[in-house]
Amino acid sequence: MLTLRTDLLVVGGGLGGVAAALTAAEHGINVIVTEQTDWLGGVLTSQAVPPDEHPWIEQFGCTRTYRRLRDDVRDYYRRHYPLVHSARRRPDLNPGDGRVSALCFEPRVGVTVIEAMLAPFVSSGRLRVLLEHRPTAAHTEGDRVAEVVLRDARSGEQVSVAADWFVDATDTGELLPLCGVEHVMGAEARADTGEPHAAERADPLNMQPISVCFALDHVPEGDFTIDKPDGYEEFLAQRWTDWPEGQLSFLAPEPKTRRVVERGFLPNPPPDAAHEGDRELWLFRRIANRHNFAPGAYDSDITLVNWPQMDYWGGPIFGVAEEQAAEHLGRAKALSMSLLYWLQTAAPRPDGGTGWPGLRLRGDVVGGTTDGLAKAPYVRESRRIKAERIVVEQDIALDVRGDHGAVAFPDTVGLGSYRIDLHPSTGGDPYIDIGCCPFQLPLGALLPVRVDNLLPAAKNIGTTHITNGAYRMPLVEWNAGEVAAHLVSYCTAHRMPPRAVRAKPEHLDAFQQRLIAAGVELSWPRVHGY
Repeated sequence: MLTLRTDLLVVGGGLGGVAAALTAAEHGINVIVTEQTDWLGGVLTSQAVPPDEHPWIEQFGCTRTYRRLRDDVRDYYRRHYPLVHSARRRPDLNPGDGRVSALCFEPRVGVTVIEAMLAPFVSSGRLRVLLEHRPTAAHTEGDRVAEVVLRDARSGEQVSVAADWFVDATDTGELLPLCGVEHVMGAEARADTGEPHAAERADPLNMQPISVCFALDHVPEGDFTIDKPDGYEEFLAQRWTDWPEGQLSFLAPEPKTRRVVERGFLPNPPPDAAHEGDRELWLFRRIANRHNFAPGAYDSDITLVNWPQMDYWGGPIFGVAEEQAAEHLGRAKALSMSLLYWLQTAAPRPDGGTGWPGLRLRGDVVGGTTDGLAKAPYVRESRRIKAERIVVEQDIALDVRGDHGAVAFPDTVGLGSYRIDLHPSTGGDPYIDIGCCPFQLPLGALLPVRVDNLLPAAKNIGTTHITNGAYRMPLVEWNAGEVAAHLVSYCTAHRMPPRAVRAKPEHLDAFQQRLIAAGVELSWPRVHGY
């Protein structure tokens, strides 16, 4: 077994892990960061999901380094892509002009930009990146984690990493059970949280669905019809609550009202095509708008498929036996492929025909996987630490807080804004979509109740099943990872555990001032009445 030693081990190379590694290295901390796939960046890269962001993202409401990430993506397109003049001169360049975000881009650009941000520290030896490594075991000493054992998926070699500090930035909170960190899974009971929309009974296996995303373009004269996937007929025949024609249909519930509405789908619409939110599926998560590039550079738009039609709620991929988890992941992939096959062969077209055989699966865009799908599933919900301060619905919901705005946390260490958005769950719950005030990230939500040297930096922070629906966004993950690294640096310098920073007013104030100086915004301006 290979044995390594470092100051900080970051397990998980998603956005929170990248932010933690970058921030720690910038402050002179030696870091090892691991990632299960061969791409850093998580949701924006290996999971192939354009960022959902709040409407003020171009002006405020994120950390300085997250803004740098966004700026670097735009600069990369300007330097290396044949943009038309009108696109190149836009300060708010959106390569895909997707409706979901002010910045929709191809996953491999995200990977390249992230690698460039980390490159100086890799070259100096301060940062080491272990791709295709997954945690398999951990050793603890009292209330401290001593080492984590990883497995190299390529060689099968075991790697033991001892460190002073650990950050869990995995999508499913994998270090929490391995390290004995107190945590919860799935839905809490209303009696435990007091949340109006919580379930009557706790159910650890009732969680948000995963989605296995993929990229498409369209060649009108082509025929790229895939073989009929296993399980296609089953998925086609299934009927669920609020889904009168099943998931393989353009009829789907509107999240806020659960009223069934028809989604539109038209590959490569004209530039002036009308749209209404997520009603037009091709435009909603488009990552390359062919009109932004020189004629001939792109024969077709490229769109990212992450739609209600391929949310898989058949069961969770963690918290169950490995065989069950693998089965659910396999069925989620089969659902995605079934949706593609349905689009190619049976989907109703506006001209009265059926199917678009010219739809082409662009596996190269999402990393060249053998099946053409994203390298990793989009995981909306994780194991979550039992934290010193757990954010509940009553802290942030618009119908509870009203004009008062979200609870102002005295230990704020960041910001986020998104509606409380829960997709149909593995426990059979329908959509839960609740208006939400722009909110703060409390330091207490990053502090496990007992363990001293492990911090969360993903969807595993101190939220509930309900409030995770708002805090699960990319910029909050990045914010959490960045703050975790600042906390490691501060605690190392002052020789104190993280909980003491929150408990002692003078240290909390000093830490918050440090964050402000580093470009971490801690409070919202008064926006749109909130």
